[in-house]
Amino acid sequence: MSTDESLIEADGPWTHRVVYAGGVRFHVAEAGDGPLVLLLHGFPQFWWTWRHQLPALAEAGYHAVAVDLRGYGGSDKPPRGYDLPTLAVDAAGLVRALGETSAIVVGHDWGGLLGWTMSVLDPKVVRRLVPVSAPHPLRMRAALFTDPLGQLRASRYGLGFQLPFLPERKLTRRSGAAVGRIIDRWAGPQWPGDGATRVYRDAMRIPTVAHCALEYYRWFARSQIRPDGFRYARQMRAEVEAPTLQMHGALDPCVLPRTAQGSGRFVAAPYRWRLIEGAGHFPHEERPGQFNTELISWLADPEPDR
Repeated sequence: MSTDESLIEADGPWTHRVVYAGGVRFHVAEAGDGPLVLLLHGFPQFWWTWRHQLPALAEAGYHAVAVDLRGYGGSDKPPRGYDLPTLAVDAAGLVRALGETSAIVVGHDWGGLLGWTMSVLDPKVVRRLVPVSAPHPLRMRAALFTDPLGQLRASRYGLGFQLPFLPERKLTRRSGAAVGRIIDRWAGPQWPGDGATRVYRDAMRIPTVAHCALEYYRWFARSQIRPDGFRYARQMRAEVEAPTLQMHGALDPCVLPRTAQGSGRFVAAPYRWRLIEGAGHFPHEERPGQFNTELISWLADPEPDR
């Protein structure tokens, strides 16, 4: 087994397999039986970011599946397809390839933006939605223009990602040191302390992952002034019909809580907002006990209140 494989197929209370959806090969880690919970990671991570949630959800009676998104980890890394509509097709195809017609979708960071997108573009496939550290895409878009000293300044790293070639080299050189700095900067004061940074540094150095990860940012930035971006924004005005639990770290310096907090206006279904005190951009890793309690109790509620 190569270093890449041993990293991606980390041992734990889960199993690994490959699932094909829409001609793309996805690596997943899964645990448990019951209703499907699809766990979608963000930048600069991979499925392993959900290592605390997989066993907790399995124990609570769910089939938890954490996927490496297109371009990451053990999944395929095609040269294109890193726009949110295409990624939503990927994720919906995964739900069906896993033998279900719908799923509870839990997404962090880019995975959260992807969850929002799925719930609008393919609403029947999202039974419930849990965006983590991820505003509704139209909230994010608006904040970049209307909050220049807040969200735009917090997102300035994304402007640097628009350059060709150089950002990829920065992410991978010196054993991925830049990835470690990003995680340290975005996290709350008491994390990471369990060796997580080293895992993410190594995962970013898997061939072509850095380039693919940055293509997400490049599409989002360039789409603001392109026809496909205008079309996407028009589509995203439709209200979300899935019950939604939105969770966010109170200390998140990357996606400001005030940017995320207005997302409820796009949800027609029952909506709940939870701020995780003491957590930064990674509340599911920084405060896994509190995060899991909030998530599982909300999922167990047959009629989640507003």
